Amino acid sequence: MKIPKPVYYGDYLQLPKILEAQVTESAKYGDEAHDETLFIIIHQTYELWFKQILHELDSVRAIMQKPYIPSTDLSVINSRVERVTAIQQILIDQIQVMETMTSLDFMEFRDFLVPASGFQSLQFRLVEATLGIKAHHRMEVEKQFFKSRLKPEDHKKLEAVEAKVSIFELVEEWLSRMPFSQFQDWDFWGEYSVAVDRMLTHDEEIIRSNPSLDEKLKGLELKNLEATRDTFRVLLDARLFDQWKAEGKVRLSQKAMLSAVFIYLYRDYPALQMPFRILNSLVEVDEKFTTWRYRHAIMVQRILGTKIGTGGSSGHEYLKSTTDRNRAFLDFFNLATFLIPKSATPKIPPEVVEQLDIVYDSLRA
Repeated sequence: MKIPKPVYYGDYLQLPKILEAQVTESAKYGDEAHDETLFIIIHQTYELWFKQILHELDSVRAIMQKPYIPSTDLSVINSRVERVTAIQQILIDQIQVMETMTSLDFMEFRDFLVPASGFQSLQFRLVEATLGIKAHHRMEVEKQFFKSRLKPEDHKKLEAVEAKVSIFELVEEWLSRMPFSQFQDWDFWGEYSVAVDRMLTHDEEIIRSNPSLDEKLKGLELKNLEATRDTFRVLLDARLFDQWKAEGKVRLSQKAMLSAVFIYLYRDYPALQMPFRILNSLVEVDEKFTTWRYRHAIMVQRILGTKIGTGGSSGHEYLKSTTDRNRAFLDFFNLATFLIPKSATPKIPPEVVEQLDIVYDSLRA
């Protein structure tokens, strides 16, 4: 084994390159705007964190592309997704630093930045595409801005990543392969359907017997309850579910959705704990990016008001519109729709428990 050469801290981190990379545009035209350095460092830091997020997501994608994922790899997947969420919290917290810059501070150098904007952050678009937000999921205005604002070589890179299988698609395939809820001698979904009907019938009785509701409110409550019945009906009917998917109301396949519901219902069993944690971590990725987009939109409104952004978009209005729309794992958020109380879940037969359980303890005589 070769003895490693001594490494100097600054050389290893290439600090001269990094610390000399804050070149202000304002200084090229006169006096340097003091806050432009902060603006550059904040966005450079974002891009470094986006690089790390891509590093983690690419490794997760590589693991999940295997035809079979060993249980030992599940903890690796989850730990790396959790690292992404930890980084996302830093992205959110950084906005507080940016907000120390006032509108007048920003106006000192804003005009020098046109037409550069966050639209042109290739890495963030690669993060979205890797997670599962592809071109056909975006608003038309986004598609047009990407075509007109990204350099041709960057646009090709984005298209190349969008052509790859996404983490959403890999998770969907993984869930579809799971044997959970499909057992030879146990009709889980039949028992689940009975439990759902019992729960909704009980809810209907409560509504009808509620003395505080007048006939109008009672009718509205009953109408909402019937809509809930329809939702459960769609979940369990392959034809209706496929129609739902064709209408864009859901992205997951029925098979994947059913596995996810089963995991959520019985997540306390050892065999399901890690799958549940992975799904929950993916939900958190979406939640934190949603929070980051919203905080970013509010910050932009605070600094720009209703002005058009440097990239030509409608500023904070556009940013707010992407807050809810650009979520890869919305179906996992909506899993709560199909959950029933623990006390109402079908009792698992002993032979199935043996497949889901792990014995860590034993009785001693």
